[in-house]
Amino acid sequence: MVNPQGRQCNLSGMMRKAAKSESEKMTEQDEKVNILVVDDHPMMRRGLVELLQLESDLDIVGEASSGQEAIEMAEKLEPDLILLDLNMKGMSGIDTLRVLRDKEIFSRVVMFTVSDNHDDVVEALKAGADGYVLKETEPEELISFIRQAATGTMAISENLAGVLASAIGSRSKANKSRSIENLTQRELQILKQIAGGMSNKMIAGKLDIAEGTVKVHVKNLLKKLKMRSRVEAAIFAMENQLN
Repeated sequence: MVNPQGRQCNLSGMMRKAAKSESEKMTEQDEKVNILVVDDHPMMRRGLVELLQLESDLDIVGEASSGQEAIEMAEKLEPDLILLDLNMKGMSGIDTLRVLRDKEIFSRVVMFTVSDNHDDVVEALKAGADGYVLKETEPEELISFIRQAATGTMAISENLAGVLASAIGSRSKANKSRSIENLTQRELQILKQIAGGMSNKMIAGKLDIAEGTVKVHVKNLLKKLKMRSRVEAAIFAMENQLN
């Protein structure tokens, strides 16, 4: 009998390998990742912005100090990635994430937090997070996680990898009831590229269509599959051998 956790770890490994390859392509193409930084601590937020601004392929398009402000800015700016604090006053990071997904904002979202509580990790992933990174992470590793998440691959602190396997296993059971029959041929094409760790801009270039068109297709296929993140879609595609 195949160990389910082992199978899910293999999936995670496949996705990380794809992310490495696509990250190299992203660097070669000088593709900038547009990032919204959300944290209610001014010094932490400013430190993050200054760190990320040192990277030529990362572009800070906005800063938010609360969940409500983050939602408003995300609707306006449509960033590629949102770095989101978990424990904020008022609306928490997870509640903010739920609202973002309910509003069909499918930017990649990486939770950035001091909490290594497994329940927090699972709740964030269920809400549609594309990553969960601890604030104790070294700067170079944080940059690597951001680039990884930007390609649509799960980014998670190493000591929480076991929780990732459990969460993926739980979502995989729900995925069995989902079907690709309602997807258009173009949506299916794009789903396969997502499974390969490609960003919207890369998919647009490969399929010779506008990046805005890709965003619309991604939003539609996630709605049809009743999924809350690109990572969930990528896992579904790999489990069904669509990649």
